[in-house]
Amino acid sequence: MCRKRCTTSPTRAELTLFVRGAGAPAGVVDAVQEQLEGQREVYIDLHAHPGLSMHETRTSGIIAERLEGFGFEVHQRVGGGVVGVLANGQGPVVMNRADFDALPVEKRTGLDYASTETTTDEDGRTVPLMHACGHDMHVAALLGAAGAMAAHQEAWSGTFIALFQPGEEIAAGARSMVDDGLTEKVPAPDVVLGQHVMTHEAGTIGTKAGPVLSAGDSIEITLHGSGAHGSMPHLSVDPVVLASTIVMRLQTVVSREIPPSSFAVLTVGSIQAGSKSNIIPATATVLLNMRTYDEDVRSTMITALERIVPGGCEAAGCPQEPEFRYYDQYPLTDNDDDVSAKVTEALRAQFGEGVFEQSPQTASEDFSIVPSAFGVPYTYWTVGGVSKDRLERAESSDDPADQFAPNHSPYFYQDIDPTLESGTKAHLAAALAWLG
Repeated sequence: MCRKRCTTSPTRAELTLFVRGAGAPAGVVDAVQEQLEGQREVYIDLHAHPGLSMHETRTSGIIAERLEGFGFEVHQRVGGGVVGVLANGQGPVVMNRADFDALPVEKRTGLDYASTETTTDEDGRTVPLMHACGHDMHVAALLGAAGAMAAHQEAWSGTFIALFQPGEEIAAGARSMVDDGLTEKVPAPDVVLGQHVMTHEAGTIGTKAGPVLSAGDSIEITLHGSGAHGSMPHLSVDPVVLASTIVMRLQTVVSREIPPSSFAVLTVGSIQAGSKSNIIPATATVLLNMRTYDEDVRSTMITALERIVPGGCEAAGCPQEPEFRYYDQYPLTDNDDDVSAKVTEALRAQFGEGVFEQSPQTASEDFSIVPSAFGVPYTYWTVGGVSKDRLERAESSDDPADQFAPNHSPYFYQDIDPTLESGTKAHLAAALAWLG
């Protein structure tokens, strides 16, 4: 697609052919190639210059500038996010979403456009920056879809909203946009659509009705003991020993309190206590994470946690109660059956046998906070980001350079082609299932 309004626009039938990728008129094909080149530039730029969660000022500025160039009504800095609204006559209102924050991970891909940037985090530490989860690809794909919708308004009717969200990696961005009045600032959508690039084959799409991403809760527990000299343990209430016993007891929550037919994960990721071998510290901090697909299971686990920890502290004779801090809380992503069926049908028309049923993932997302705020249904699917050639090399080679890494790895990256094109067409196919 051309970035500016084309002088000769395709008919509705021609745009349908473009979206499906079969027999599209030469002019539309040429325009697609022109737009994809611009999208590649955006992707490479964002990949090289990532922004830490809730500090993505440069990224949001690029997004707003592009949307304004397409002719969207732009709402910038909505809780740190950017929303573009394109009204085009009567019809449904469809919102497509992309997130745009990066991670404090050091890039090790060896790409010539890999990030070398650092920043200061909330604790004042200097940390590296990297798009290790594909959010740069999310932005480039949704911008491409927005440009296509703007350039070919003769082919659809209704309102298309492109929402770009900050802070997904810390479960803060969607909530910040809602708290900043998102639902009053833009038209209420009839449906909200989202996608995420994953490490299956580029050109393939995974869809699923029902729970697709788990709810996630991170919890910080502070245990209060009584410090003493390491040679006089009888004068202490040792929080290190206490933390150890609590961690072991927590391992029974899933195995003994959750039915075997239900899914749950409880992981203790950090125990922090003391600074020297001969000092028994006064406190210990335990960090843990829970993943669930069911609110009743989640409630059972929290109840168990809040019973086991105080019980352990009482048994140890702690001088005060433990403290709990819940943070980075992600809701369950539970795709609407009807919306998922409609989107899957549209994606199959576009990608054919490349569409498969996605198994539930134990990763978590704050995507559903936005449609929940509007009280509307949603669906969320996955887009493959690894080329067929790279997958084949990984199967037959022991060379680390030929392998592909999962999201959040310092070695993670997507193959721009054909990921960018398929991600853009997926957004278009899904939106046009209502607007076309």
